[in-house]
Amino acid sequence: MRILISNDDGYFAPGLACLAEHLAKIAEIIVVAPERDRSGASNSLTLDRPLKLKRAASGFYYVNGTPTDCVHLAVTGMLDYQPDMVVSGINAGANMGDDTIYSGTVAAATEGYLLGIPALAVSLAGRDLTHFETAARVAVDLVQRIAGGTHQFPWLLNLNVPDVPFEQLRGVEVTRLGKRHKAEPVIRAKSPSGETVYWVGAAGKAQDAGEGTDFNTLNNQCASLTPLQIDLTQYGEINAVKQWLKQQ
Repeated sequence: MRILISNDDGYFAPGLACLAEHLAKIAEIIVVAPERDRSGASNSLTLDRPLKLKRAASGFYYVNGTPTDCVHLAVTGMLDYQPDMVVSGINAGANMGDDTIYSGTVAAATEGYLLGIPALAVSLAGRDLTHFETAARVAVDLVQRIAGGTHQFPWLLNLNVPDVPFEQLRGVEVTRLGKRHKAEPVIRAKSPSGETVYWVGAAGKAQDAGEGTDFNTLNNQCASLTPLQIDLTQYGEINAVKQWLKQQ
């Protein structure tokens, strides 16, 4: 099995190193990650300049672009084979609910999925972020299960693991995405030169965290595994929009 690993925290991130170390025990791996932290980059591709691919002393490759760039470059140009799987992470922080829209971690996995490859995004949820090994061990188990399965289509899976020792983890539950309240307001500040600048506010607290959601599952000290889809069509509103258009 050959696995392409990426992330959004950068090629130097401890979560990436931990994930690579554990996956290397069960598969042939190659790591292609951003040269710097690109959290929140979502599914953006760099189209206004060429990308550069370099290799670090760790053996990891890094790109001066986004997480999506990394996977796209690797699959469509760098590698002379198609990976059996794309695994993205381990992200330093949760990617639940609305986070998945903005997440570079999820975006890297999504790019693999769009290119026809089963993909898994892995995030460690908590404040101290010390138990990356717990997330890595869960990811290894899931990767082996995915590889041994027979699925008609590739899966895009979003895994969030609580920041606890592996022995304290209460299992893995299949969930749906919850939903957050709207984000906190931007924070106004002054730059050293006296200019007014704005920092994006913190994500909103959980609004829909009921039973079956990723938020609820993490609160119960279980890992959450959510199958994702890319089709954004609001099918239930197609007829309504057709009728509205006829009235214009």
